[in-house]
Amino acid sequence: MLLVLVLLRTLPVQAQNAPPGKPKVTRILFLLDASGSMMAPWEGQPRWNVAKRMLSKMVDSLNAYPNLELGLRVYGHQFPNADKNCQDSRLEVPFAPKNARAIKEKLTTLKAQGNTPITYSLLQSANDFPTDKSSRNVLLLITDGLESCNADPCAASVALQRKHVFLRPFVIGIGAEKEFGKQLECLGQYYNAAEIKTFRTVMNDVIAQALSKTTVTVNLTDADGRPVESNVNMTFVNNVTGQPEYNYVHYRDAQGKADVLDIDALQSYDLVINTVPPVRQANLVIKPGKANVLTYRTPQGTLWLQNPQLTPNPYGTVQAVVRDPQKNVIAAFPCGTRQKLLAGNYEVELLTLPRITRRLTIKQGQELAVTYAAPGTLNVTTDLKGYGSIYKLNDDESQTWIYNLAEGSSSKLNLPMQPGAYRLVFRTKTSTGSKFTDVRNFSIRSGQTTSVALFGK
Repeated sequence: MLLVLVLLRTLPVQAQNAPPGKPKVTRILFLLDASGSMMAPWEGQPRWNVAKRMLSKMVDSLNAYPNLELGLRVYGHQFPNADKNCQDSRLEVPFAPKNARAIKEKLTTLKAQGNTPITYSLLQSANDFPTDKSSRNVLLLITDGLESCNADPCAASVALQRKHVFLRPFVIGIGAEKEFGKQLECLGQYYNAAEIKTFRTVMNDVIAQALSKTTVTVNLTDADGRPVESNVNMTFVNNVTGQPEYNYVHYRDAQGKADVLDIDALQSYDLVINTVPPVRQANLVIKPGKANVLTYRTPQGTLWLQNPQLTPNPYGTVQAVVRDPQKNVIAAFPCGTRQKLLAGNYEVELLTLPRITRRLTIKQGQELAVTYAAPGTLNVTTDLKGYGSIYKLNDDESQTWIYNLAEGSSSKLNLPMQPGAYRLVFRTKTSTGSKFTDVRNFSIRSGQTTSVALFGK
């Protein structure tokens, strides 16, 4: 069962969308299994011979590519299988441009005989690439079996991916049974090829993915599918590491056409379109070497949070909390701002006193204004210390708690409040029973001050 694992090493600098300078160097390291099992027959010939022949043809075909360097690491070739050597791995041909001949010559001197230390070899391979922050580093592993050294290549792969050493492996199994393939899916994208011909096709495809330019156009439409939305931040998140790889603000030209983005297809992404609330596409399907066009409906309208015409405003700045129909908080904004929201139903809570809740519908391309009444001010004109609360009086003569006075401290305060009918319930700290509770009803009017005097009993 012949497998190919492709791993990409990039650096976090890509998330900054740095403008391109000179073309990046792509480095492909071939990591070749030379364990004893590679001598087993495959369609009438040893797997080892097939792997060497294909690899020789592959490096020949790559030798003419500009900005490309190749390297060769081999494992299982220095010690016989009986030694069970789990560190039998060596860089045989370091990276260099146009070095197909050196790799082909080295292959003629090697023999398959030893163990299968996949995990150790992967960890060592990470050190084979030169320190070059601008390069694209690809690792291609050819092996005919699973780890034989009581190690966990999947755990190692995930750990290295999170460190931006290996990103999104490709696994290709030749003649692999389904259960065998399942054990390798944790490494990345798994492919099963049952014949030498299929293996050759898939191997060529993997190389094409590593070297072909891939573009992505993100088309944002309204509710009717018209391409009119734009100027929204979009984040391509590496869904293995959870880190952003690319940040773009969506753009359309004068003809309304969305622009084209260069995206590295050897990584696996979630796309976050940062509308409010955001639209998230998990496991983004990007076809390597193609001009991908991705379309998403993101119809938006505008919520205008207005302040009343009152200067100065006793509240200062009033915040508004926006919730979705499931009562999840999706955003908070200060009044006095306009904010785009996806078309749909929302609940907006204005943090006045008392708080005001409005249920509303945002429509595509329309602006909806939400405001609150100009507040008045409650002035408590006593310096008695005690305990008290303020209630809003409802139309049905019930009351709703809205505010507690500072416990045990002076009850002097100037409190901006919405117009309406209220009740103040207060007991002094020195009183000797609940019966000495003072209850006062009062009203608040916009732009006016209402004074309430409290006396001890």
